[in-house]
Amino acid sequence: MPHFTVVPVKDRGQSSYDSLEGVNWVDYRDTGQDPTDNQDTISSDGHGNQKEDSPFLNNSDTGGKKNDYYDRNLALFEEELDSRPKVSALLSRLVNYTNVTQGAKEHEEEEISEASRCHTPKSPNMGTLMGVYLPCLQNIFGVILFLRLTWIVGMAGIMQSLLIVLMCCTCTMLTAISMSAIATNGVVPAGGSYFMISRSLGPEFGGAVGLCFYLGTTFASAMYILGAIEIFLKYLVPQAAIFHAVDHHGTDSASLNNMRVYGSICLSLMAVVVFVGVKYVNKLASLFLACVIISIVSIYAGAIKSISHPPEFPICMLGNRTLVSNKYDVCAKTVMQGNITVPSLLWENFCISSNLSNSQCDEYFLQNNVTQIQGIPGLSSGIVSDNMWSTYMYKGQILEKAGLPSDDAHGGLEKVPMYLTADIATSFTLLVGIFFPSATGIMAGSNRSGDLKDAQKSIPVGTILAIATTSLVYISSVVLFGGCIEGVVLRDKFGDAVNNNLVVGTLSWPSPWVIVIGSFFSTVGAGLQSLTGAPRLLQAIAKDNIIPFLRVFGHGKANGEPTWALLLTGLIAELGILIASLDMVAPILSMFFLMCYLFVNLACAVQTLLRTPNWRPRFKYYHWTLSFLGMSMCLALMFISSWYYAIVAMGIAGMIYKYIEYQGAEKEWGDGIRGLSLSAARYALLRLEVGPPHTKNWRPQLLVLLKLDEDLHVKYPRMLTFASQLKAGKGLTIVGTVIQGHFLDSFGELQAAEQAVKNMMEIERVKGFCQAVVANKVREGIVHLMQSCGLGGMKHNTVVMGWPYGWRQSEDPRAWKTFINTVRCVTAAHLALMVPKNVSFYPSNHERFMDGNIDVWWIVHDGGMLMLLPFLLKQHKVWRKCKMRIFTVAQMDDNSIQMKKDLATFLYQLRIEAEVEVVEMHDSDISAYTYERTLMMEQRSQMLRQMRLSTAERQREAQLVKDRHSLVRMGSLYSDEEEEVFEAPPEKVHMTWTKEKVEAERRNRNNAPENFRELISLKPDQSNVRRMHTAVKLNEVIVNRSHDARLVLLNMPGPPRNSDGDENYMEFLEVLTEGLERVLLVRGGGREVITIYS
Repeated sequence: MPHFTVVPVKDRGQSSYDSLEGVNWVDYRDTGQDPTDNQDTISSDGHGNQKEDSPFLNNSDTGGKKNDYYDRNLALFEEELDSRPKVSALLSRLVNYTNVTQGAKEHEEEEISEASRCHTPKSPNMGTLMGVYLPCLQNIFGVILFLRLTWIVGMAGIMQSLLIVLMCCTCTMLTAISMSAIATNGVVPAGGSYFMISRSLGPEFGGAVGLCFYLGTTFASAMYILGAIEIFLKYLVPQAAIFHAVDHHGTDSASLNNMRVYGSICLSLMAVVVFVGVKYVNKLASLFLACVIISIVSIYAGAIKSISHPPEFPICMLGNRTLVSNKYDVCAKTVMQGNITVPSLLWENFCISSNLSNSQCDEYFLQNNVTQIQGIPGLSSGIVSDNMWSTYMYKGQILEKAGLPSDDAHGGLEKVPMYLTADIATSFTLLVGIFFPSATGIMAGSNRSGDLKDAQKSIPVGTILAIATTSLVYISSVVLFGGCIEGVVLRDKFGDAVNNNLVVGTLSWPSPWVIVIGSFFSTVGAGLQSLTGAPRLLQAIAKDNIIPFLRVFGHGKANGEPTWALLLTGLIAELGILIASLDMVAPILSMFFLMCYLFVNLACAVQTLLRTPNWRPRFKYYHWTLSFLGMSMCLALMFISSWYYAIVAMGIAGMIYKYIEYQGAEKEWGDGIRGLSLSAARYALLRLEVGPPHTKNWRPQLLVLLKLDEDLHVKYPRMLTFASQLKAGKGLTIVGTVIQGHFLDSFGELQAAEQAVKNMMEIERVKGFCQAVVANKVREGIVHLMQSCGLGGMKHNTVVMGWPYGWRQSEDPRAWKTFINTVRCVTAAHLALMVPKNVSFYPSNHERFMDGNIDVWWIVHDGGMLMLLPFLLKQHKVWRKCKMRIFTVAQMDDNSIQMKKDLATFLYQLRIEAEVEVVEMHDSDISAYTYERTLMMEQRSQMLRQMRLSTAERQREAQLVKDRHSLVRMGSLYSDEEEEVFEAPPEKVHMTWTKEKVEAERRNRNNAPENFRELISLKPDQSNVRRMHTAVKLNEVIVNRSHDARLVLLNMPGPPRNSDGDENYMEFLEVLTEGLERVLLVRGGGREVITIYS
């Protein structure tokens, strides 16, 4: 009986149960004591996995006031308090829990010393207005509104311009709805769309879209800088231009070179500002926002004033053509000086001589009159009807006003610089790509979630209100521009017809300089914001460690500033600067932003459709149909604006996706793609028929049985190599192994074994699953694997098992008995069986057979696996160059010639290329060698049986005199239980000898020579002689024909029905395969696996 000792324990007033929790203790009844400050942060483990020290994890600190109130009531749970904390401790940590934003703040805190971490961080207190609404306004309103919206209205007309605005703003509004759902589904650290997409769609999509968002933000900084330089060189300081055109053909190149030089200088200065102190950029954000708001207000004020007092901006027209303002002094052909009519500057530019009477002038100039029209007629002028429809132009086309009288005389081409011309060809799709960047910037609120008092309320409200506001501003601006400004002025991109004024500035009140200066500062501010945000986004991606070559950009200065990321951002932005055209850069960043928004919508749709338990957004006004509509609009806008840029952007994202997938970024972020995969797998499994597949779809779905050594290493890794070559990544592969023991004692060993097998599978590139089981006996574990592996219709149909090497030399029969038992079980389960013999000589995945044969010895038909397996092996690069030969055996009464023809026809219909040969086996007498081999086999079996018998009798004799409390089991002489008893024998066995026992032992010893004489006089069984004859004859034929084959496949004979002949069966298999280097024994599952039909 077991003995128990009871030790009395004193009742302690101060119990230590709380110390088992590992969490700070809080007494809710004591309000006079402050809880210990225990703030949680998000940190990185160096491998890119975000570790949240969440309130649900335990801390090793203990302290504070203790009492035994909970101890008495929670004594039932005291042994689990180290892993399952009390509710009071959990709630105390939830109270102190703060989410520190991912990105710069997180990385700065990692560099701060322990002492500074103890300080309580400043609680976030920004509301919806300051934290989300205004930042979104600042990011959405930008350079396009001031520099290109009037030109877009002039080219597309009011109706199509409204359509462009509506498409872009609807797209961003739908994206904002999806983003609001994701952002309110838990706390979103800073990192904005990247964090949301990567945690919703997984590391592959997250990395690809994160880099697209980064490239979009980087090119946005280039676009803002180009806009600022355009304002600077065109409207603020035109004389600062370094390059000047010699003739009108060099105007474009000179302007582009000026943009490149000043853009590079501006980019360098901005990068220095960002590097030196990003806090100054954030402080100036309010100033830049004020410039934007003042500029927009001045536009509305000017439009209202134009109803009664439109501004004076006359335009000079020659016929219906618009003249450049700096090419004339007065809008007339002649001027009066006193009483004399003299030619004007306009006359001198169109005519060779200044003499009015006999000068040679441009034909169009002579036949058309010069008129002056009002550039800003005002809202009450009715000009809106003229600007309603589109006027798309090709490059170099002269800006003309419909309705003015004009004689279409052909003028000299050298006079073209006098007219306003289109600098680029325009179309609806081009304008969509140019306008879309003015609708971006909706992520500004989600990027600041760590600073918001109530992020889950502020982000949806602020973002949607900001998009609604900007959409109203854009729509009203389109209508106001079309209703106030003359069409030719709207189509004048740079204001050359209105004294080189910014076109939108001509409408503003009180002065055009309000718009010029305001737009300049707003574009500079937007550029600084982009240069500040892009490196931090790249740093967040690098610190996630999903793209290895970006790892270096995760490092920075001591305070966490992303120095290397800023350098790369500057270099990429310089590429945008070198393009030098705002109209060329805008569609590029449109692609990247549209790609990002597409995946935000996809993330919301996937999460909604999957109905994952964690998908509980506080924002309720979303639906998966809206997300899919937003996703479709993003995709449509990508191809509408620029189909070739769309293909390039998708190609970049696709390459990044495949690269991350290839590198194997196994991050478990609870993303929706894994949930989607689970749902798809469940759907497919339910649709799969539980029964066997059609013969046309049959392929070996493998269960590979592996043996591990004492150190839990795979004993024969070439088994996995063979499986990978046979499968080539297709179908199902389950790798199983059995751990001998009891589950409770061997669970750790089980996990270690699974990990060892998974590592070997990765090395051998086996795509499949690992399954390890613990069982008292190996044969039971194998049967468990055969029964339980797989799911539904996705189950194995073929078992791959190793050969029991050394079975002859071992006195322990368990190895070959387990082998034969497995063969019987596989046959009973109607599964196919493959036994690779001499598997250590099989080729690795790095070897190549440049020649040689795969020989198939088709002795009996068992479903056609022998024909199918070489075909599958030849799909792999190792076996691809090998030729296939099929041998079949003909008896004396068979027509071998007809057999060969029939076999060739059969292979032709199977579409399998192979040489065919029929081997004739003549009837012959049983040789003395065969008789001798059979005799040796049976003598060996009898000898081993007697040795086991004497060993078992001695154990039984000892058993009779043991203590009656012994735990050793009784069993029959040949039972499996006795063979597999694992209990250790007792250290001392007390033997009691009687007179009868002594005499019996003496008789047994005297009978030993007689037993030996019986072995010598043993006559072999005739059935064994016949089987040995077959094995010897077949082996002779096979070795003669296939001794140099790369691989020999042959039918595996089944084990005998009577288990007494199991050991002889092993001998027959050894004889059958002697002298062959690589042999694959194949046994079909009892069904056809190959068909001649299509």
